[in-house]
Amino acid sequence: MCTSECVEVATQFVRWYEEDPNILERIVTSDETRMHHYDPESKRQSMEWRHPSSPVQKKFKRQPSSKKVMLMLFWDMHEPILVHFQVHGQTVNRDNYCAMSRNELKTAICKKRRGMLSKKVLLYHDNARPHTAAATVETVQQLGFKLLQQPPYSPDLAPSDYHIFSPLKEALRGHRFTSDEEVKEAVHAWLQEQHKCFFSVGIQKLVE
Repeated sequence: MCTSECVEVATQFVRWYEEDPNILERIVTSDETRMHHYDPESKRQSMEWRHPSSPVQKKFKRQPSSKKVMLMLFWDMHEPILVHFQVHGQTVNRDNYCAMSRNELKTAICKKRRGMLSKKVLLYHDNARPHTAAATVETVQQLGFKLLQQPPYSPDLAPSDYHIFSPLKEALRGHRFTSDEEVKEAVHAWLQEQHKCFFSVGIQKLVE
């Protein structure tokens, strides 16, 4: 159930959009997720394209592979701005999130969206600890960005989760990758295959 904080944030987005429809051009949203070397196909997928004469599979609990790589994605309504993969075995924390923002994110925005910097980037991400730490807030301010925070427990306001990561993982589910590099290549390929309107729709949902 959406709290009053969720309603207020959503309402604020709508107000901003009504005052300036071009505000969506300034939003860069981000999140991170684990991409496994092997994520078993779903029960629904396992039932598809199976010949009637195929042997009945034994029932067992399918688990994702323990081998994985952490994907950090920054994108706007046009395309991915920065696709960053953590060093193998490294999690996302305050320090490496700040370092990545300083060393890679601003450069990527300058390269792909130079005009966005002069208009002030609106950085939008969830309330995970690396995103809300005081050092992160300070780094964002030093970069000249404005941080748009969302209330806790509001997955409907996290566009990366429902609009990017869910279909990405669905597309790669059932594939076996033998290395981190193969996973990275598959992620890049899937992102490149998406039409630009795909990303636009994801940002537009923030005001719908």
